[in-house]
Amino acid sequence: MEKINILIVDDRPENIIALEALLQRNDINIISTTNPNEALRLSWEMDIAIAMIDVQMPEMDGFELVEILKSNPRTKDILIIFVTAISKETKYAVKGLNTGAVDYLYKPLDPFVTSAKVDSFIQFVRNQRDIKKKNKELEAYQKDLIKAKELAEQGKRIKDNFLANMSHEIRTPINGIIGIAQLLKKTALTDEQREMVNLLEISSNSLLGVINDVLDLSKIESGKFKINRSATDIIKICESVVDLLRIPAIEKKLDLKLALDPELPKMILADSLRLNQILMNLIGNAIKFTHKGSVTLQVDILNRKGNNLQLKFSVADTGIGIAKAHIDKIFETFEQADEQTTIKFGGTGLGLSIVKNLAALKGGILEVLSEEHVGSTFCFTNWYEVLKEADVPEKQTDEQLMPFKNLNILVAEDNPINRFLIIKILQNWEVKLDVVENGQEAIDKLREKEYDLILMDTFMPVMNGLEAIKLIREGYATGKENIPIITFSAAVLDTDKETAIAAGANDVISKPFEPAVLYKKIQKYTIG
Repeated sequence: MEKINILIVDDRPENIIALEALLQRNDINIISTTNPNEALRLSWEMDIAIAMIDVQMPEMDGFELVEILKSNPRTKDILIIFVTAISKETKYAVKGLNTGAVDYLYKPLDPFVTSAKVDSFIQFVRNQRDIKKKNKELEAYQKDLIKAKELAEQGKRIKDNFLANMSHEIRTPINGIIGIAQLLKKTALTDEQREMVNLLEISSNSLLGVINDVLDLSKIESGKFKINRSATDIIKICESVVDLLRIPAIEKKLDLKLALDPELPKMILADSLRLNQILMNLIGNAIKFTHKGSVTLQVDILNRKGNNLQLKFSVADTGIGIAKAHIDKIFETFEQADEQTTIKFGGTGLGLSIVKNLAALKGGILEVLSEEHVGSTFCFTNWYEVLKEADVPEKQTDEQLMPFKNLNILVAEDNPINRFLIIKILQNWEVKLDVVENGQEAIDKLREKEYDLILMDTFMPVMNGLEAIKLIREGYATGKENIPIITFSAAVLDTDKETAIAAGANDVISKPFEPAVLYKKIQKYTIG
């Protein structure tokens, strides 16, 4: 335990000896002097916690000494106890306390009272020093916390920028591949060619799925992921997922089964996209890790409460199974059961991590039962509201995309494949168009000619789309500040879309896009 320094100041040595004998103990150091000036020097040089000072002394009395001590920042916190045998009038005690003393004792001192008071002041000093120490530690911790926060924010900005750039660099060519595959499907193809186009489309969508998984995980971690519930045909969702994954199951000679509770309702209120994502990941994983036997999707009604059902989705396989020691690990980001799993089966290790996070966001429970070399069963349980047919909005039938009449559009796109794709799509709709490769060329072209709408890519050389939009809105092309502008963006983060709108874009289309989506947006801003 740290020793407390106590200073005794008295012009009579016998008084000092008496006080030293009274206060002597192992947890304090007693420093004494008969000279007030020496007391000042000792107070400045040593860490004095408590000073017991006689009131009446030659050269300098106790009041003057204390006033000097209290006026100095280095000694102002010393606890002062006045000790006197002469100045016993109340006015002297009041004066002493007003100078900053914490007590005023009269001689002869009662040894028990004096010892008890000094003990209490020593404990007070220890408490004060502990508080100061903890405050310093807290200040240091706060500084570290602020630094860590700044580093975390910097890391988040770097990660967001990386994701945005990665999204653009990969989604842009994928948009071209998927778009060209869609155009090819509309041409006369042999059965073999059509099969190859379908494989091309499946591969592109598979790669797009990996990118979306990474972006979804980033949104979940940042708390920006949203669950959007709407009327969902639960039976159709399950059948669609099984149909989509039947081809890889057939290729591995696996029996892919669907077992639905006969009392399942037709429509429930759910986020169909995320439920589909959960089932696709679970069944896809089951197929990947099963060499022979079967994979079964089973949906059961566990409980009913009023108009709500508790549904359990179980995906059971006869695959390699998971060792108990690795079960928790498989839900971690970029992790699989072990290194050999990655070597043998591939994959990013994202699927189950996303399933776990999606299940939590939806308020559901994800469980796994597995036995090595026997198989695994993943179960997702959640409550859903049952919808009556009257509550289900009618689906609009697909409209035929009719040609536009006398529509002039300026296209700014630097990627040659995407440029080819957009030109083909717009030509099919009989749109008159001009094509440029960057924002500067778009502005120059706009100054020369009248257009009904601009389709502007976001990332381009020389001048990017956002800079060009800002200049157009600022009047660079006189009289055309309000022309409708739709941007193409391969970045899918909400902040990227918000930035485009803030720059002056009327709307944003994410790559890859469906031609029907583009058609409706063009129709909205040109025909109304």
